[in-house]
Amino acid sequence: MRGRAFVLALAALPFGLTACGSGSTTTATGTATVTPTPTNGPWVRYQSGNPTAPPGGSYFTGTPPPALPSVSFLSMGSGCAVDWPDTGQVFIPMNITPITGGFKVEWPSAYGSYYRLAAVRQLVVAGPQPSPSWQTVPAGTGCTTTATITGLTSGAPYIVWLDAPDTPRRIDGSRSLYSGRSGVLIVK
Repeated sequence: MRGRAFVLALAALPFGLTACGSGSTTTATGTATVTPTPTNGPWVRYQSGNPTAPPGGSYFTGTPPPALPSVSFLSMGSGCAVDWPDTGQVFIPMNITPITGGFKVEWPSAYGSYYRLAAVRQLVVAGPQPSPSWQTVPAGTGCTTTATITGLTSGAPYIVWLDAPDTPRRIDGSRSLYSGRSGVLIVK
């Protein structure tokens, strides 16, 4: 019973609100006439004349501050004009050149002060997999770091892995790129 009374009251609400405080009355011909407000004046008062003059002088002088903080990219000077492969911002980009018995590996130096590098042979091995032999490489003094991996089996398939253990943190606390991986490569 209480639910029906609530629904009926809710249904009658729009009819009751349309008659309350409408501010105009309808004549027999159906046209509206304006009823004055309690202050006997319009809601907004207009006054003819000139708009308010702007204040003298300027609020800001000089160069406006930048909207975004400055951004630094990998240097593209003449020594850094390397065409890095697009890794989709997941892996550190590497350029790998097969050489006799190994690989020459090059990557940007912006991801740490030292790196670890390994070439993992791609063979099907029953049982425990052999541990890769990691080589520690200090970061280069320029914008790239280069290392050579030798002693590999000629004609065998390998994947080259790069690890940056001391990758710096970004301003939001997340890590920069900290690993790189090649596709399957064949040693000369």
